[in-house]
Amino acid sequence: MQASHEMVPAANLADADTQKKMSDENDEDQPPPGFGESSDAVKEVTQQLETTVKVSEGETVDEPDLSLKSGGLREQPEAEITTKTEGDSIYTAAQKFEDLPLSPELLKGLYVEMGFKQPSKIQASTLPMILTPPYKDLIAQAHNGSGKTTCFVLSMLSRVDPSVPFPQALCICPTRELVVQNLSVLRRMAKFTTITSTSTATELEDGGMRRTPIKEQVVVGTHGKLKNWVTKRLLALENVAILVFDEADEMLKADAFADDSVRLINQLRKKNPKVQLLLFSATFNDEMKRFAMSIARQANQVFVAKEKLSLDVIAQYNVRCPDRTSKTRVLKEIIFPNCDRLGQTIIFVRTREAARTLHAEMDRDGYKCTSISGEKAPEDRDRVVQEFRDGTTKVLISTDVLSRGFDVSQVTLVINYDVPIERDGRSPAYETYLHRIGRSGRFGRKGAAFNLMSTAQDMEVMARISSYFNKPIAELKWDDEDQFIEVLNKTL
Repeated sequence: MQASHEMVPAANLADADTQKKMSDENDEDQPPPGFGESSDAVKEVTQQLETTVKVSEGETVDEPDLSLKSGGLREQPEAEITTKTEGDSIYTAAQKFEDLPLSPELLKGLYVEMGFKQPSKIQASTLPMILTPPYKDLIAQAHNGSGKTTCFVLSMLSRVDPSVPFPQALCICPTRELVVQNLSVLRRMAKFTTITSTSTATELEDGGMRRTPIKEQVVVGTHGKLKNWVTKRLLALENVAILVFDEADEMLKADAFADDSVRLINQLRKKNPKVQLLLFSATFNDEMKRFAMSIARQANQVFVAKEKLSLDVIAQYNVRCPDRTSKTRVLKEIIFPNCDRLGQTIIFVRTREAARTLHAEMDRDGYKCTSISGEKAPEDRDRVVQEFRDGTTKVLISTDVLSRGFDVSQVTLVINYDVPIERDGRSPAYETYLHRIGRSGRFGRKGAAFNLMSTAQDMEVMARISSYFNKPIAELKWDDEDQFIEVLNKTL
């Protein structure tokens, strides 16, 4: 195995010259060769990570809706990007897109169609690693809005030979919504090229199941439908040169897509040992990071330090309440009366039932708010989101469907009505907490987060979250409005 360089800040690159929400497209077909039995490595990791149990009967939790990401870039100058390169490779950070091996048509797509002026920090660091032969694997972590999608979309397009009418680039996503979004970005970026593309969502939009072999050069999809296509010999893998996993931490979870992900990687490597693997995500916890590195053993790596992702511009407070009813009193007696001066507020609850119940109670008592959860129809979710973006509503109750990537610049306050826990019902959900409170303090603005606690378990969860992020969290009295106002005046 080749030796690794030490971790170095991305700024030094120039000196050295980026659920389970299962797809509704699952199939009943038997998997083809290579998609069948789990490898021993996958089974071992699965056993280590499989700790989830069902949520109490009658309750449903939501995974993030990753299609609600912001379309704009959010540079964070204070966030240090660190890189690790394998072997003797030395990469120079790209100061402009012309520094990269891109066709004139792709450059025109970036500048004219996408309106980009220069690479973002994550793009400047990762694109040279991806696009420089020999094409090495990459594990990349960076915050949402940093330009990760452009990284992997541009990488796929740059590896395609438009004269070859076969799939050459493959992007795997955890949800159909994210498939639709990524395909849209890809087609815009490829506007001035002759590169063709399709997705597992496209055939549903066309009104029927696909029956002819795929000739498009870039394919974006979910695991279920892609397995179906391979089984039916509609999707050939022989010419695939680059494989991308978007939101890779979700794709590598043992209770989600881990088996399918590793099987597909192994299948492609049998067809083409030189296939390039890109794993992009906003967060990789330690277990996911180890798993990713076991899959891509000689990958280059780009990571934003965990402590930099904790968003220090957000003031965090624990609010110890006597019971759950007292949590609602905090909302009614302190938060809602001060909404006009607070900007906009997101209240996170754990389950769809909690969102529905809390919204109904607030509405019954005359408090104006909206709610969103995975049980709402897509058109209703779109309407609620747009009303909140437009500022028509000031307070939004949400499950974790909005915990990742959702950006409204006017959001200044996040309330964890239910502290974030994993599906096992007891372990702290560290990344979920990070993403929830990150909905405030957008674009460099200040923000605040109140964590409402009413049980001993709530307090233990928040104590562990505080320790995990090495971030002391002050405590407020639940019934002291003056103390709340003082804190808000100081932090917002």
